[in-house]
Amino acid sequence: MTSAPLADRVREAVGRVTDPELRRPLAELDMVKGVTADGDEVRVEIVLTIAGCPAAQRIERDVREAAESVAGAGRAAIAVGVMTPAERQALTEKLRGPKKRNPFGEGTLTRVIAVTSGKGGVGKSTVTANLAVALAQRGLSVGLIDADVHGFSIPQLLGLVQGGEAPSPTQVGELILPPVAHDVKAISIGMFLRQSDGSAPGAVMWRGPMLHRTLEQFLTDVFFGDLDVLLLDMPPGTGDIAISAGHLLPGAEVLVVTTPQRAASDVAIRSGLVARQVGQRVIGVVENMAAMPMPDGTTLELFGSGGGEEVSRALTNDEQDVPVLASVPLSPALRTAGDDGTPIVVAHPEDPSARAIDELAGRIAERGRSLAGRRLPVSTG
Repeated sequence: MTSAPLADRVREAVGRVTDPELRRPLAELDMVKGVTADGDEVRVEIVLTIAGCPAAQRIERDVREAAESVAGAGRAAIAVGVMTPAERQALTEKLRGPKKRNPFGEGTLTRVIAVTSGKGGVGKSTVTANLAVALAQRGLSVGLIDADVHGFSIPQLLGLVQGGEAPSPTQVGELILPPVAHDVKAISIGMFLRQSDGSAPGAVMWRGPMLHRTLEQFLTDVFFGDLDVLLLDMPPGTGDIAISAGHLLPGAEVLVVTTPQRAASDVAIRSGLVARQVGQRVIGVVENMAAMPMPDGTTLELFGSGGGEEVSRALTNDEQDVPVLASVPLSPALRTAGDDGTPIVVAHPEDPSARAIDELAGRIAERGRSLAGRRLPVSTG
């Protein structure tokens, strides 16, 4: 029995190399254009999705290593080109399909969770970013949409901001590839905005139609791939984005974040009620900035107590129990980690706030999503 020709073995090895942005093998993406052998020497031709691809050096390095693992060190020449417009269009249709669609709409098997609050300043974005990372640490494929267009902060919280700027996502045709941080695929309007001098993004002054269109584009044009969970960091309150999310994501679940104080919990209840009015299901409450343990064994209730339970009682009815899924204690380390761009579940997993968020991720992962009353994308023939 003879082994396969050298060129075939090299093609197979190179085809298994993964594109770091699309996270799929090069063979599946039609990026390996040719492999030829001349004696013990091989020549590999690959094409990148776009000119100036930010992952170009890594892809070329990985392809060279894969080829030389078969042919031998120094015996592989790598030629790098760029896809034609027709090839890019074919790739876009392979990944997304021939028509734009919202893959997280009705019938999706991805669990969609909108994290909301009644008012700003309760730590909703911090909870969302850390929850996303904690779910990814449990082996889930996680996406995160920063739907708080006017007050975007997810790039900073995930450590994507460098030199005052968030990275501009790579675009392949009409597809937008979300940056990845801590194994979470994230997208935010802050990744697209630049001031006239090219510096960090300024303020967003958009009204309802533009806000709806932004969320719609994040859902249809961003290529998240197959996700187990998609989190949305919602803006505070019950405005345009909350209504749009109800229309675009009819199967979404809602996690309500509040602080212990009554001024926050009263408003948080309204966000849960609006979510129900647009057809979404409230799955639980997170009480943030709860009592902080002190070195002498006492606790400091800086923002009072009972807010989470109050929201839980108000949203629980005969049809659905809405429990307090987590009580995250006030933590200086949590604030510092957010400013530094390293989620506390990564930077200080032993911190009480990190443990509380990790337990929240566990409860959400264990609960799963009810499929009762939902249409699934299957056919009986």
